[in-house]
Amino acid sequence: MASGFVIRKNQYYDSVFLMGVNKRLSQAEGVLQTAVLMGSDKNKQLLVDIGIGGDEITKANPNDLIVAVIGESAQVVESVLRELDHALHAFEENLSGPRIHSLEDAIAEKPHANLAVLSIPGEYVLREARKALEDGLNLFIFSSNVPIEGELELKELAAEKGLLVMGPDCGTSILGGTGIGFANVVNRGSIGAIGPSGTGLQEFTCQIHNAGYGISHAIGTGSHDLSDEIGGITTLQALEALEANAQTKVITIIAKPPGVATLALLLERIKGCSKPVVGCFLGARMETAEWGDTLAWAPTIDHAVLSAIQHVDEKQELAKLTLTNQERDLATNARASWTPEQRYVRGLFAGGTFCYQSQLILTEASIMTHSNAPLDPKNSLAHPDKSLEHTLIDMGDETYTFGKPHPMIDSTMRSKRILSEGRDPSVAVLLLDFILGYNASMDPVGDLLDAIFEAKQMKQQQGGELTVVASICGTDKDPQELDLQEKLLREAGVIVFHSNAKASLFCCELLKPVQESVS
Repeated sequence: MASGFVIRKNQYYDSVFLMGVNKRLSQAEGVLQTAVLMGSDKNKQLLVDIGIGGDEITKANPNDLIVAVIGESAQVVESVLRELDHALHAFEENLSGPRIHSLEDAIAEKPHANLAVLSIPGEYVLREARKALEDGLNLFIFSSNVPIEGELELKELAAEKGLLVMGPDCGTSILGGTGIGFANVVNRGSIGAIGPSGTGLQEFTCQIHNAGYGISHAIGTGSHDLSDEIGGITTLQALEALEANAQTKVITIIAKPPGVATLALLLERIKGCSKPVVGCFLGARMETAEWGDTLAWAPTIDHAVLSAIQHVDEKQELAKLTLTNQERDLATNARASWTPEQRYVRGLFAGGTFCYQSQLILTEASIMTHSNAPLDPKNSLAHPDKSLEHTLIDMGDETYTFGKPHPMIDSTMRSKRILSEGRDPSVAVLLLDFILGYNASMDPVGDLLDAIFEAKQMKQQQGGELTVVASICGTDKDPQELDLQEKLLREAGVIVFHSNAKASLFCCELLKPVQESVS
């Protein structure tokens, strides 16, 4: 194994661009790991953590581009670094539109714009965001690693100016039919949505579309908005905006449990809302709350979808989240091919909300899971790369994405982990998610098929079968072609659902006899 790096002084690129270049370099034969990042202190520490350091890296400044490669041989490393300029130029040529290098350039190019999208390292966000707000622009901040006190300052300033800050760490919004960040192509309609999570909003809006209904607006708030430190500032503004929007007939909030004080504030505001609100606070024990007549409680995203639809179409009956007899038979047949040693499920998720919701559903079935993002801290993994019994991993967590592309863009880390789980004789079920839409991989299924085939072959060599269960989040209008992605999975022997909750429930059915034998 060998490693090396190059530094390009004063050669700044945004995080989305760096993700694309990193993916291109990581696909070279013989490459074990790559890091394409700017020379911030946090990024330099990341390089030290993977064994790459030196005086040049220590002296690099945040405007310097650092490209590091770990490969099977020195020749591999040298070859990849020699190709850096070609990779940079090739990626730049693929970008469309004018080359804008500053907020001032962007405002000059689009003087009538009312929204700025920031996708830059977190340490630069406050400066650029303040400038945008002073220029009267609403904000969508894709960037993460922004201090919580800085987020509060931005949101309070925006509120004073009558502006909206979606983020930081905002993955998805759909405004007037236009998707921002990771977003799917969905019908316009009368159902509004609010949520801190990108994949939670994507799952909700896709299911609404696939049921034949439409979205007025879906407003992302950022992962920390419902914390007591922020107090739900953007959520409350979004609620007010959707309440005033003539097209919106029902409002749905999709989120993990808010802070105690924030939840009380939000409930009080919802009680006075003139439109019905569906609340899906995953994992919250909401039966003790004083709801009032305005709010309907939904324990899963699937339930939230049905409840929202019923508010715009009273003929739609609410159905329980359950499996069909055919699906139960499918589980029985799959289980029959396992060896006695196969007992555990391993979930590898690109979507953090999917990891969280799957844990909830398995826990309700008395299947205790470990995770790098656990419901209960006592179930936290000692190391995220080492699974223990039933394990569900959020591979979009900072551990896996810091200095590397998100798994919705680049499947490299998930492919490696699939093979690792396939080698474990105790693994019976592999639970995956596939997320379509703008800015995601153009072939998320194809990216993982080789790893799935190889993992299944490993299990057959051990005398058993690996049951692969997947959910697809997408619509028939997405550029990745939903039908094709599903067909590729089914042809590979994967059991496919159009709902993370349904896929998780199927895993509960698969594991039920195993759980009963343990008890």
